[in-house]
Amino acid sequence: MTNVAGAVRAWVAMLGAEHVCVGAPACQAYLADASGIERSVPAVLKIPAADVLPGVLRIAREHSVAVYPISTGRNWGYGTSLPAGDGCVILDLSLLNRILDFDPELGVVTLEPGVTQGMLAAFLEAGHHEFLVPTTGAGPHCSVLANALERGYGITPVADHFAAVTDLEAVLADGTTYRTALREAGGEELARIFKWGIGPYSAGLFTQSGFGIVTRATITLARRPACVRAFLFSIGGDDSLGPAVNAVRAALSSLPGIVGGINLMNRRRVLSMTAPYPHGAVGNDGTLPAGTVESLGKQYAVHPWTGFATLYGTRRVVVAAQRELQSIIGPIAARKMAVSPELATRLAGLARWIPGSTGKRLGRTAATLASSLELVCGRPNETALALAYWRRRGGEPARPLDPSRDGCGLLWYAPLVPMREDVVRAFVAMVERVAPRHGIEPLITLTSLNDRVFDSTVPLLFARDDATAVRRARQCHTELLEAGSRLGCFPYRLDIDSMPMLASRLAAASAFHARLRSAVDSDGILAPGRYG
Repeated sequence: MTNVAGAVRAWVAMLGAEHVCVGAPACQAYLADASGIERSVPAVLKIPAADVLPGVLRIAREHSVAVYPISTGRNWGYGTSLPAGDGCVILDLSLLNRILDFDPELGVVTLEPGVTQGMLAAFLEAGHHEFLVPTTGAGPHCSVLANALERGYGITPVADHFAAVTDLEAVLADGTTYRTALREAGGEELARIFKWGIGPYSAGLFTQSGFGIVTRATITLARRPACVRAFLFSIGGDDSLGPAVNAVRAALSSLPGIVGGINLMNRRRVLSMTAPYPHGAVGNDGTLPAGTVESLGKQYAVHPWTGFATLYGTRRVVVAAQRELQSIIGPIAARKMAVSPELATRLAGLARWIPGSTGKRLGRTAATLASSLELVCGRPNETALALAYWRRRGGEPARPLDPSRDGCGLLWYAPLVPMREDVVRAFVAMVERVAPRHGIEPLITLTSLNDRVFDSTVPLLFARDDATAVRRARQCHTELLEAGSRLGCFPYRLDIDSMPMLASRLAAASAFHARLRSAVDSDGILAPGRYG
């Protein structure tokens, strides 16, 4: 029988009262969620060191209390800090924020779950280490390790962030410690530089699962290249989207290792980064009419689709790759331009001298471009995170940005989309049909994961203080999941409210995962319900 009160008394005795929050008022900072999801959370434990976790879990088992670990609790659009189910005590690992080891010769870093993108960037900069942070759009205050465990990605040279994880350590529900085979055998350095180890590969079991609490991970970093350029191109209309998909595939297959990734963004998605939301122009369906979007596109020089490719290498390699991209993409592009980070910064500075509304518009666009190039150069910032505020009314939010704290409504639909012309066109048409029915702007980005598949990130933005808008956003998300699945497009990750759906669709896989969980967590106390 669950005994939360008894567990809390034991945790206070072990950790000290300052590390234990009990009840809704004390836990309030953990309960706010940008997606409007609600959970009952009886307590939060702030874990001061990894070596207390076996004792914390022993108390949880003795009192039959489920626990749910978070790294920094900034999983915006997927559940923020909240557990997958009610009644879980949150284990906040953000105090575990040490960089445990760094090899400046090979570019391999070992860090704890509380180390953020910003912390890693500061560490590398202070030591004059020429390596890139594996940045994401979630901002500098998000955990590096947590994103890798969610199998997140970016558009720096190592796009797949779990692919860069070579070694990890985890505490299991029974308090024992998991280590990779090479590390346990004594090959400490080999474990840090060779991902697959020896024998069955088991480290992947700790991604998108509740099989253990990962307390450290080793990540290989991409070396900062001598030259970085963005290659931007515009596509005149939806009729050109299919040929653009084929051109993206050709570019990626022709320039492996030089092109970090290619984004295709529809006009609304680019405007969400560059133009204020015109609340007074909203149509009867709760979204901006096509005419308004077209007018804004002309004002901000945004075409129906925009492509953004990043090139990395020596200057000669990048110049040659740029010419190759121009030959591949040029025939389908209405406009194309190569921009270095330095040029983007100069353009942003010059735009400030242009008077009137034209200068303001050009300044916003140039500043967004400059900040985006900082991201692809491995320097974390909040440029992409500002998207969550596009439809939010009110003044300038406090820094650092925190969509959950600030009342933003954000829910991500993030399906994998085969890089085929017909599938992409059908997918885009589906999103543009479904989202407005629920008052959601169809903001679409297609990001290449390789030359065979896109991940599409579709942010569902809504008024979180409006119960009807929250409900409609959930309905939109459900309909997108179902309609996308019929097209052969299924998410690469899920929010906490959609995880039960995964188990219902995967009978055989869920049964296998249940067998594994019964072996490592027979009491069912660790992150129950996470990914089924």
